[in-house]
Amino acid sequence: MEQKVQRYHELKQLMKDMELVLSELRGDILNYCQEEGVTELDVGKYKIKAIQQQRKEYDDRKLYEVLPDPEVWRLISKVDAQKVAGLVKLNVIPEAKLEDTYSVKHITLLQVDKK
Repeated sequence: MEQKVQRYHELKQLMKDMELVLSELRGDILNYCQEEGVTELDVGKYKIKAIQQQRKEYDDRKLYEVLPDPEVWRLISKVDAQKVAGLVKLNVIPEAKLEDTYSVKHITLLQVDKK
């Protein structure tokens, strides 16, 4: 069992190290695309796409204040943008009512595919 725990720990550490390197490479690639003013790029055998997205980040207090029914709050208890979007889609919560309860965060996804 000790070997399994040791191996698990080693792999988790390796994963952290790899995530750090991936994050740095991702930043370098996105910076390059931004400097060149491109969102798509062919590099050797790879095709790169930088995809812009927006994500809503809700303010718990403001959201709670605009919900029509305290029971709805219980359904989402911890604000989860996907759950809130689902309730809007189901017309449980009108979109207009949520207007001042979130900020929009712009993110860029990086997609690298082999040609």
